[in-house]
Amino acid sequence: MGSQLVQTLRQGVWASLTGGWYHDPDQNKFNNSCHLYLWMFLLMLPLLLHLALPPTTMALSIYCTSVTIFFITIKMVNYRLHVMFDEGDVVTPSSLSDVIQGAENKSNTSDSCLPSKLSDLLSTSSNSEYQDDLAGPHTDFPFQRRIIPAHRLRPRRTHPEIFQVTTPLSPPPFFPSTHSSFPSPLHNLPSDVTHPPPLHPPLPSPPHSPHKPLFVPDSGCRQPRPSSETSTQEKPSPKLYYKLKLFPGKWVNILYDRLTLLALLDRNQDVVENIVAVFLAFLVAFLGFILLNHGCFKDIWVFQFCVVIASCQYSLLKSVQPDAASPTHGHNQIVVYSRAAYFCIFCGLIWILEQMLRRKDLPVSTVYGITIVLADALTFLRDILVGLTFCFPITFLLGLFPQINTFMIYLLEQIDIHFFGGTAATGLHSAVYSIFRSLTALSLLYGFCFGALKEPWDEQHTPALFSGFCGLLVALSYHLSGQNSDPTVLMSLIKSKLMPTLVDSEEEGEDSEDIKDPLPEKLMNSVKEILLSDLVVCSIACILTFAITSSTVFLSLKVVLYALAGTVGFVTHYLIPQLRKHHPWLWISHPVLKSNEYSQYEPRDNALLMWFERLYVGLLCFEKYVVYPAIILSALTNDGFSLSHRKKLGIHCDVLLMTVAGMKLLRASFCNPSFQFVTLIFTIVFFEFDCSRASETFLLDFFIMSIVFHKLSDLLHKLNFIMVYIAPWQIAWGSAFHAFAQPFAVPHSAMLLLQTFITTLFYTPLSPFLGRCDDNNLNSIFYEYLTRSLQHSLCGDLMLGRWGNYSSGDCFILASDYLNAFIHLIEIGNGLVTFQLRGLEFRGTYCQQREVEAITEGVEEDDSCCCCEPGHLPNVLSCNAAFNLRWLAWEVTTTKYLLEGYSISENNAATMLQVYDLRKLLVSYYLKSIIYYLIQSLKLQTWIKDPSITKALVSYTKWHHIERDPAVFSVKIDEDYVHCLQGVTRTSFCNIYLEWIQYCANKLEEPVDCDEDSPLVTLCYALSVLGRRSLGTASHNMSNSLESFLYGFNTLFKGDFRIATKDEWVFTDMDLLQKVVVPGVRMSLKLHQDHFTCLEETEEPAILYKAISNYKISLVICHESDPAWRKAVLSSRDTLLTLRHMVDDGTDEYKIIMLYKRHLSFKVIKINKECVRGLWAGQQQELVFLRNRNPERGSIQNSKQALRNMINSSCDQPLGYPMYVSPLTTSYMGTHQQLRSIWGGPLSLDGIKTWLLSKWVRKDNLTSCNSGVNMEDVDCAGGSSSLSHNPNSITSQSLSVYQARPNRTSQANRQHTAGLVLYRKGTHDTSKGIVHPSYNIKLVSLPGKHYTSK
Repeated sequence: MGSQLVQTLRQGVWASLTGGWYHDPDQNKFNNSCHLYLWMFLLMLPLLLHLALPPTTMALSIYCTSVTIFFITIKMVNYRLHVMFDEGDVVTPSSLSDVIQGAENKSNTSDSCLPSKLSDLLSTSSNSEYQDDLAGPHTDFPFQRRIIPAHRLRPRRTHPEIFQVTTPLSPPPFFPSTHSSFPSPLHNLPSDVTHPPPLHPPLPSPPHSPHKPLFVPDSGCRQPRPSSETSTQEKPSPKLYYKLKLFPGKWVNILYDRLTLLALLDRNQDVVENIVAVFLAFLVAFLGFILLNHGCFKDIWVFQFCVVIASCQYSLLKSVQPDAASPTHGHNQIVVYSRAAYFCIFCGLIWILEQMLRRKDLPVSTVYGITIVLADALTFLRDILVGLTFCFPITFLLGLFPQINTFMIYLLEQIDIHFFGGTAATGLHSAVYSIFRSLTALSLLYGFCFGALKEPWDEQHTPALFSGFCGLLVALSYHLSGQNSDPTVLMSLIKSKLMPTLVDSEEEGEDSEDIKDPLPEKLMNSVKEILLSDLVVCSIACILTFAITSSTVFLSLKVVLYALAGTVGFVTHYLIPQLRKHHPWLWISHPVLKSNEYSQYEPRDNALLMWFERLYVGLLCFEKYVVYPAIILSALTNDGFSLSHRKKLGIHCDVLLMTVAGMKLLRASFCNPSFQFVTLIFTIVFFEFDCSRASETFLLDFFIMSIVFHKLSDLLHKLNFIMVYIAPWQIAWGSAFHAFAQPFAVPHSAMLLLQTFITTLFYTPLSPFLGRCDDNNLNSIFYEYLTRSLQHSLCGDLMLGRWGNYSSGDCFILASDYLNAFIHLIEIGNGLVTFQLRGLEFRGTYCQQREVEAITEGVEEDDSCCCCEPGHLPNVLSCNAAFNLRWLAWEVTTTKYLLEGYSISENNAATMLQVYDLRKLLVSYYLKSIIYYLIQSLKLQTWIKDPSITKALVSYTKWHHIERDPAVFSVKIDEDYVHCLQGVTRTSFCNIYLEWIQYCANKLEEPVDCDEDSPLVTLCYALSVLGRRSLGTASHNMSNSLESFLYGFNTLFKGDFRIATKDEWVFTDMDLLQKVVVPGVRMSLKLHQDHFTCLEETEEPAILYKAISNYKISLVICHESDPAWRKAVLSSRDTLLTLRHMVDDGTDEYKIIMLYKRHLSFKVIKINKECVRGLWAGQQQELVFLRNRNPERGSIQNSKQALRNMINSSCDQPLGYPMYVSPLTTSYMGTHQQLRSIWGGPLSLDGIKTWLLSKWVRKDNLTSCNSGVNMEDVDCAGGSSSLSHNPNSITSQSLSVYQARPNRTSQANRQHTAGLVLYRKGTHDTSKGIVHPSYNIKLVSLPGKHYTSK
């Protein structure tokens, strides 16, 4: 513990303060000295130049040039050395003089890895023979050796510098490689290694071994260790040189290794990284010295600023690893540039502010009644930036600045959200794309608005240019709100349309056996559907907005619109969600508005669409597309009229603010108006009644308040998390120390609140300073399928209000019997939701189980109030239950949320095969399944007539041939075993299986000979022997043992066959194994399961044949590692079966897993998102920076009020250990069938054309029907149209089912399909002139089923 603390203080705290420099006792003196001198040089150079030279351009040039040349030299040498190590151009020393010299110079205070002279490090050579070889005898200095065979003497691929050549045991250090028959130590070196000339006569070759082991000392540099067992003394190993080529034909021998170089300097992988590092070093020097010359720092602060400069430049050479802001273990390349990049940003801003402050004509403005002196504001901002720059060492020590790429993503995302109404950013490319499209739309709108506000308006007339601006603003805002911030899918769609041949060639280039994921095509179709819909909707919205804003209707509807928005918002986003909660207002014990599935134990159908869900969707659409656009357009019209007559901040600033505010508010309203009504009401109350004189314009007031309320919401979540987390009655008192220490934590509350306000302002996670990946990754497929189900339905369910109120960044947990998934809503758009799913362990830890119990247990039965139990009113929670629910960082929003998934049933295979008779039954089904698949194969005739197979099976045609392998055949498990013959014969096989062979053969359309002497029976008999012999081999010839039998059967189930020599005839065609034997193994497992439910019914050939035929079509049986398993799950197959070998906590079990697709019931738990962000940030600092390796650390112990264990375990590795983490997935509302039935689907030109044609054709057909034509002779389209468009029509549904079923029904089960015959009779109503078709439906029964006619 003490050494770990010292290491953390040295490599973590001190290195963060200095930018990466610290003394490492594990490194040699050369590295530590270089680190110290480098840091001192970078510190003293700017300080001495600033003190010695006047603040002129010459001093700046000297400093910048020196730093640039210094970094170019170091980076170039470092890069060339790594290239040298990569190429592995090794040379060996010509003598042992260096070795002897190194041995004499060794001492306790010297480093054994360092040469004693500079000539030992660098020696110049040419590409000719060695010119400085030493001649003469050498003193014998034996080495401590380890034996390595000569044929294994190979240099390592990745680290060739570790490989070292040494001498054999005899006195001469080297042997000639051409004259001696004894293998040379250099014999197996690469061809580019230069061999030294022979120094000694050859030794005689050992007569007994052609591969005499060579004696090679331990690699690496280590101190000599005394040996008491031998009289020899340990010597240092010879040195290994690398050739650093300088010019053609000239190189320098380098005595160094890669590991020491990596400890000395960070490696830059390519030339671009080196250029970026040199440029950042120059920029740090330039900006830093500029500020020194401007006199921004005085006295001791000059030295402090030079320390900051040195730390930023030093981090480009040797960075802090791990950094406090690093989210990963190991070397993080981005951290190398973060400190220098932040320094350039801050100093660049300070320099710009200094230049602005030099101007004398800075204006004085009044905004919201506050007089702002621009000079004072800029000075205040500059002082803050200077103070933050001084605090760089402390800031990076605490990890307050994220990685530079994370900072750029965050900065662009926040600008896009708060100023342009964006949604979210999923990466750097996404952030750049989002800000670019927002700026493009802003520049287009700015021109229209500028042209409309240049001249004053007439009160009774709105300029056409301004109406065009409003129409374009609504259209662009609607389009941008419905687009995903990730352009990947959009680019794929564009690529498929513009370059279809390239896309087709890429698809053809892929392996045909690979599983084609249907999700990308599904996403492309959704994006295409949205784009086509936007083309129509945006055109209509632009025209309508232009027409409405051309009038003066908005000048007198403000009060009505405000009242309507407040009423609709209150009902939609407060009243209905509260009534649908599991505990409304945390007082009522049951939801008031219950779903149809609330009282059902196991719902089997889709969730029923309730009336209040229809009401919610209607109010939501009315609010999004009518109310708020009308309010914003009204504000634009009124503010535009006033600004056209009186410019407040100048024409350009007024136009920019109006455009930005209008686009932001419209996009936010289209995306998610859940909290807009609260912002609107507060804006009206505050600026109309409280501070009416401080108001600017309503549009700007609404815009500012939307940002303020966003920050206040974050602050509220943070305060809730803190209060819940540190409440005294929530803490589990583990010892007397906790009770003693808790009161002393009260003074730290002020610091915690200060941190809360700061993190709210900058939208950073609150990190509270308070106190394995998966046992079976095969379970992750269930979470992957759950992700696909959510992709299909999540957006629609959110819009139906089934998850309550939601916003971007919210976190939920879906909890069921065995699935616990963490859902993170990342982006909320207009008709789309981007989310990420994290699957937790099936059988979690003790702490996880306690938290799962906390979210699944009910509180309705709690009757306590304080210390007594007086009970509670009907349908109302008790006082204690209501109090406890208010002190949780999570809340149950829905108890019966249905989602399509797989239910899992498992049976212990050992229990089902414990008895020998059950194992015999399994082997019997195994052989019958092989026979079935053989006869059903399309290659049957080919196999029977194949001469090579026929020749190999000659022995199986003889009736007296006996298979007597006792390790394979046994009377206990083989039904055709003949006890007196001690084996299996063709006769015994036919006695048991001939009836089954003939029954299967008779089912074929083409007749095949199946008598006792037929080739078919011979092939069946041979395959039965092969199958049992494979099972015995896989069971290690111990089939009588249950464990061995299960192991062997599981091996065959996976498709791993070990074929004996006498069975190699099967390799004539691999389909005999892959299409006959392997499916037979897997089918036998299902038939064996059915034996326990069907008893003796499966003994009849007809029933068995029918069962296998049905399972072959409807059931997927394979191992979970088979790609077909994942394909079947993602293709939503109804039933799957597999055999799983489970090894967990010392148990070794085989489970028969059965999956049934059905609707799973989940509880939806909403978690405080600031609780999640804070706990994740705390885990990052604790595990990565502070290096806490305790598996039972306090930060992952269960905390029921915050679900600490579940939240921390769901974080990405290495912080957490989720079973599955999905990619960012986007769900579209167009894929939700219930929501589609309400709003009718997206608009498109083709859809409008089809609708118009259907109406026109229906009118014409109704006219033709009225002309007196007999309805039985003419198919009236009017009746057909009314039938097909009626979703509640049973006839329509039955017809659609009947028409679709034959396409999916195979020949095997077509006999069970019932036909539907429709007789239609028309009656003519002469009084009204309308035909009323009536339908008589008759069910015609086909063979196999009987139906009642109606």
